[in-house]
Amino acid sequence: MVSKNLVKYIKSLELKKYRSRERAFVAEGPKVVDDLLTAFSAKIIVTTEEWLAKGRDVGDAQVYVTSGDELRKVSFLQHPQQVTAVFEIPNRKNILSAEVAETELVLALDNIQDPGNLGTIIRIADWFGIDNIVCNTGTADAFSPKVVQATMGSLARVHIYETNLYEWLSDLSQQVTVYGTLLDGKNIYEEPLDSKGVIIMGNEGNGISMEVREKVNHKLFIPNYSAKESTAESLNVAIATAITCAEFRRRMAYQ
Repeated sequence: MVSKNLVKYIKSLELKKYRSRERAFVAEGPKVVDDLLTAFSAKIIVTTEEWLAKGRDVGDAQVYVTSGDELRKVSFLQHPQQVTAVFEIPNRKNILSAEVAETELVLALDNIQDPGNLGTIIRIADWFGIDNIVCNTGTADAFSPKVVQATMGSLARVHIYETNLYEWLSDLSQQVTVYGTLLDGKNIYEEPLDSKGVIIMGNEGNGISMEVREKVNHKLFIPNYSAKESTAESLNVAIATAITCAEFRRRMAYQ
């Protein structure tokens, strides 16, 4: 039986202020929860017998076995999927070491607002082997229910850091290449690309902010190949991220 207090607690985690206070976030569905169990500590699991019968290691989590109707009370999804879990937000330091960008590719997000875009970008980073994402403080919260679901479990494998992006970039060595996707950039398919450095992706409507743009030392542009006079004004930021990451990784395969 799921109590009213438990329902209230889980539902409160939809809001960032309660996630921050409780150091907790919600994930749902077998795929997402199974992946997150490998990287985060579960506090509470509300599930059906079907999910629990498969022998998952839930650690010290409080487990509530219930029916589908009860599960619907704690779910943020239109169609609940066997399990809803509350995980601890790790006490990860907020700032990624600047030295990391000297040895590997890092994604930096300048105020990405849409939870779906952020979740998809985290999933893209996971696919292309990018382990760290630095988010400007105006970026959507990576632990919101919508973002967590959109990652499809990739949040277990990609580390998210929230900080003042301009200040973080200012601490980088001058030898670090900072790539930015900009309309006045050069054709990404013709420019030299490295296996390390920072790739900045900008806000959905405004692109990379003027302040952060000052730190870009290698401007890139994804060309439009349409022969039509009138075409799409721009690419969705998640799609642009996928194209950019794919080109970096493709290039590395031939170096």
